[in-house]
Amino acid sequence: MGTATGTLRLVLGDQLHPRLAALTDLDPGTDTVLMVEVADETTYVRHHKQKIALVLSAMRHFAQELRAGGVAVDYVALEDAGNTGSFTGELARAVARHRPGRVVVTEPGEWRVWTMMQGWRDEFGVPVEIRTDTRFLCPRDTFARWAEGRESLRMETFYRAMRRRTGLLMRDGAPVGGRWNFDHDNRRRLPADHRPPERLRFPPDAVTREVIALVARRFPDHFGDLDAFGWPVTRRDALRALAHFVEACLPQFGDYQDAMRADAPFLYHALIAPALNLGLLDAEEVCREAERAYEEGHAPLNAAEGFIRQILGWREYVRGLYWARMPDYAATNALGAERDLPWFYWSGETAMRCLADSVRATRRHAHAHHIQRLMVLGNFALLAGVRPAALEEWFLAVYADAYEWVELPNVHGMALWADGGILGSKPYAASGAYIDRMSDYCRGCAYDVRLKEGPAACPFNALYWSFLIHHADRLRPNPRLAMPYRTLDRMSAERRRAIVRDAARFLDGLSERPPEGEGRVETGTPDLFLEQPAG
Repeated sequence: MGTATGTLRLVLGDQLHPRLAALTDLDPGTDTVLMVEVADETTYVRHHKQKIALVLSAMRHFAQELRAGGVAVDYVALEDAGNTGSFTGELARAVARHRPGRVVVTEPGEWRVWTMMQGWRDEFGVPVEIRTDTRFLCPRDTFARWAEGRESLRMETFYRAMRRRTGLLMRDGAPVGGRWNFDHDNRRRLPADHRPPERLRFPPDAVTREVIALVARRFPDHFGDLDAFGWPVTRRDALRALAHFVEACLPQFGDYQDAMRADAPFLYHALIAPALNLGLLDAEEVCREAERAYEEGHAPLNAAEGFIRQILGWREYVRGLYWARMPDYAATNALGAERDLPWFYWSGETAMRCLADSVRATRRHAHAHHIQRLMVLGNFALLAGVRPAALEEWFLAVYADAYEWVELPNVHGMALWADGGILGSKPYAASGAYIDRMSDYCRGCAYDVRLKEGPAACPFNALYWSFLIHHADRLRPNPRLAMPYRTLDRMSAERRRAIVRDAARFLDGLSERPPEGEGRVETGTPDLFLEQPAG
C-alpha cells in the first residue's frame, strides 16, 4: 500500500503528453500515475469505433512509455474486474489503494468532466489540485479577460493578438508579408489531373490490434469501420506524421485547403488533429514547424500562415470561447431549428454525391476535412433546420479528433449559427454553386447543380434560397448578406413560391429513422428521400 505522503497523478485519455502539467514535478520514488479506461467515456455518445480504438491504444502506449521511464503506473483497463465505469468511481478506488497525500490532475477539456472534478476534494477527503493545461497557447483565464464585455467574439481579432503574443510569423512587431491573413489566396479548386501525395498511415501494432479486437467485440453496433485504422498512437509516430505533412503537403496546403474531390478524403490536410487533441503533439511545436518551413523556403507564406491560423487562431479560439460561454452556450438555438437529423448522416445513402462521399469517408476513416464538415455536412444541416443538439451529437460521435471543447463551437456557432452571431458574423450558408466551384462532386451526381428549381435540381439550391426567405426578418439586416438579399428581391413572387415549395417537398421526404428492423447506425435504405430526381 502506498505512502500517505505520495501524490496520485491522474492522466486523462486526451492528455498524453510527456510534459503534461500534472506530471511536471513527478517524483518516481513516491508518486503514482493513474490512468483509467472507463465505459462512461466510450458511450456518453456512441463514438466511432476508430475513435475508441485510437484513445485506448494511445493510452496503453503512453502507460508503457511512462513505465519504461521508471514511473509507477496504476492502469485500469476497460474490461478489468471491478472497473466502475466512471472517473469518479475509479479515482475513489485508487485513493483507497494508494492513500495519497494529494491528487494532482490537469484541467479537462470538457465541461462535464470539469464539473465532476469540483466535487472530488470533498468526496475523497484529500486535496485535489487541478492545474492549467499548458499544452494550449492561450490559458482559459487569458481568453476570458480578452472576451470580457464583448458581445461578439471575432476570431480574427483574437488571432492577431495571439500572433503578437507568440511572435509567430512576426517581424519587428508587424506580420510577415505585410498581411495578417492570406485566406483569400487559399481557395483554389483542385485541377482535374492533379495527383495529391500519398499519405503516411500507421499500420496497427500488437497493442493496437488487441484494442481493435476489444472494440469490435464490445462496441459492434457503433458507427464506423475498423479495418482502415491508420492513426498514430505514440508521440514518436505523431511527430513522424507532422514531419510528413510539413514535407509532402504543407507547400500546397494553402492553395488547396478548401478543395474537395470525390473519393479523396485526405488531399493536403495535416491529419494530425487526432494526435494533437490527444496530447501526442502540442500546439506550439506544430506551429513552429510550419513557421520553420516557411523561413527555410520550403513552404510559401499563404500555406504556412493558413495552417498556423487554424491552430494558433481557430483551435485556441474555439477552446477559449467554449470555456468562456459554457454551460449556457450549448442551449442556444438562434434560428429555432427543430428538425431531427436525417438518417443519411448515418447510412450515407443519399443521391446527393457530396453528402454521400463525406459520410462514406467519415465511416471509413473517422475523418472528413474542415470544408466537407462545414460546407457540405454542416451547410446542409443549417439549410434544413436540423436541431443543433442532434448535429452536435453526430459530429462528436463520428470523428477521431472530436472532443466537446472543439466540436461544440465549430458546429453550434460556425456551422449552424445557433449562437446568433457570437462566433461568426453571418451563417455559413451556400447553394450548390459553392460545392460545384470547390469540388468535382457535382459531376456524376444524380442532381443537376445548374437547375434552379424542380425535382431534378440540386437540393442545395432551393434549400439555400428558402433558408434566406424563411429567416429574412433575422438575417436581412446583416450587411454581409446584402448581396444575396438583393438577388432574392429581384426574383418574382412566383419564383420565390416555387423555391419554398421545392425545398419543402425535398425536406418532407427526408427520413430521420432507420428502416424498420434496423439499428441506429446500421446501413439501410432510407424510407423516402425524394432522392430519385426526375429526368
